[in-house]
Amino acid sequence: MRRSLDEDELVRRTAAGDRRAFDELYRRTSPWLLARLRRRCADDDVVADVMQETYLAVWRAAGSFAGQTSSGSAVGWLWTIAAHRLVDAFRRRARQAQVPAVPLAETVAPAAEDEVLAGWVGHELERALTELPPEAREVLRAMVLDGFSVRETSILLGVPENTVKSRARRARIALREALS
Repeated sequence: MRRSLDEDELVRRTAAGDRRAFDELYRRTSPWLLARLRRRCADDDVVADVMQETYLAVWRAAGSFAGQTSSGSAVGWLWTIAAHRLVDAFRRRARQAQVPAVPLAETVAPAAEDEVLAGWVGHELERALTELPPEAREVLRAMVLDGFSVRETSILLGVPENTVKSRARRARIALREALS
């Protein structure tokens, strides 16, 4: 497989049934996706299930991405599938009441999203974000960077929806004050 093919083209070829394109897409994206999921879930079994479900969905639904004329990226599409699968996994566990909510894994290094966001909007916002309590940063990461709803963020973080709303509100107020 030529290295010059981008992920969008690999998804298009996967949609046409090209197994080598799918293998290459997996090889390129799975380390990144695995790391991103592990930052949101400390249970390796859940992460492994979500990875499997995600790539199975990619294989089955590649045609829906390939047929789009909008300007979404394949990597963004892949993350959207994985994020929804993760929320679904948390919902299943909550319904089955087998295990309490899985805490987020502590990150040793800043997340890639945090570094990119900081580079785009400047030093002041970066400083303001780092001064937020960790709970507020988790809510902002889930809702703003990952695009989760209040309900999905509640399930992901294992806190009530009203707690998500209040943390998001306090975080917005703190950021507004720090940047004014």
